[in-house]
Amino acid sequence: MKHKAVLRVCSKVLMPPIMLFALYVQFHGDYGPGGGFQAGVIFASAFILYALVFGVAEARRVAPSAVTRAALALGLLLYAGVGVAGMLLGGNYLNYSVLGDDPVHGQHLGILLIELGVGVTVASAMITIFFIFAGRDRDEVDG
Repeated sequence: MKHKAVLRVCSKVLMPPIMLFALYVQFHGDYGPGGGFQAGVIFASAFILYALVFGVAEARRVAPSAVTRAALALGLLLYAGVGVAGMLLGGNYLNYSVLGDDPVHGQHLGILLIELGVGVTVASAMITIFFIFAGRDRDEVDG
């Protein structure tokens, strides 16, 4: 792919808007269509585009397996942690209304954190699945 200069330049130009759009979908999910799952898939598509244009080995240097696996765990822990925090504050599991001073603020904070956890988990899972299918699920250093 080194001789495809136009493709490389176009992908470098497109990747930041793709990631910015993913953030928009992530944080606009409270008010309209979108949310964590959609944002995670869009965000992962930027990494997959990078891997397709610049090579899987180069993309793995940008997103090593340790980082993607840690992000998988972090997203899941954030999701579960919001539920446990609701229980510790006297509500049911994933009852967001106890997370804030008033129930409306707690609902907004809870869904924001839940959707963030889902977005991180989905993006990390999509990137990991892509690298596994590409045959590079381990770092270049590992073997």
